Amino acid sequence: MHTVWKGSISFGLVNIPIKLHTATENKDIKLRQIHKECHTPISYQKVCPGCDKKVKNEDIVKAYEYAKNKFVVLDDEELEKLKKENEDKAVEIIDFVKLEEIDPIYFEKSYFIAPDNGGGKAYSLLRKALTESGKIGIAKIIIRSKEQLAVVRVYKDTLLMETIHFPDEVRNVQDVPNVPSEQLVEQKELDTALMLVEQLTTSFEPEKYKDEYRTALMELIEEKKSGKETVTAIEKEPAAAASNVTDLMSALQASLDKTKTKKPTTRKKKAPAKKKAVEPATSARKNA
Repeated sequence: MHTVWKGSISFGLVNIPIKLHTATENKDIKLRQIHKECHTPISYQKVCPGCDKKVKNEDIVKAYEYAKNKFVVLDDEELEKLKKENEDKAVEIIDFVKLEEIDPIYFEKSYFIAPDNGGGKAYSLLRKALTESGKIGIAKIIIRSKEQLAVVRVYKDTLLMETIHFPDEVRNVQDVPNVPSEQLVEQKELDTALMLVEQLTTSFEPEKYKDEYRTALMELIEEKKSGKETVTAIEKEPAAAASNVTDLMSALQASLDKTKTKKPTTRKKKAPAKKKAVEPATSARKNA
């Protein structure tokens, strides 16, 4: 498992060297966009809409837009300095609370916690303490330059860290439009609804829930592959560049040959013109 973060976690005077590993993965099927005509994958370039120029990575800076089209530019050195000042590789558990006190809307991303060298005993101590108390730890951690609030809990005999949103990151429920106010519900309707809930009540078994769309999409893809319903992108051959050079050289050579052919002709045309210009002058002198 790939390590995404390495540091330590502490509660009280107990310090545990740890590693974080991503606990979940996105299994969405990624579809590429290709040109319908030649089946070549579409590429995207960074273009400045203001001056209509292609922009290189070294020409891009970061900025905060505080008003429409008004920015505060922040250079990499400033951001790096700020990051180092706040990036403490130690995670301190601030409080212990009950898991049911946290609404699921706060949860964001999960990481497995593994003990690093020499951290096995302290790791086991924290795991046992959380299990026996029925509590979870609230901590702060900086991951990828962002300070995160997190919970530390036990999951199948392994410590798990879940980043959670700060309160100001959860939008106000009062802003949700068209939510109906409490209305009178008929007892008969409520009894029927409760009966339906009771009939569908069961224990949670995550293995029985499948991504049916993803399965159907993969079956369709495999079916098309088996039926040879595939296309191949047109690739530009490296020889194309050499061919262009050859064509250019041919054009230049043809131009030179054409110029050489024209030069003698030009001289012949000019010679009679000189002769004609001289003859009248000579005759005039003779006559004089």
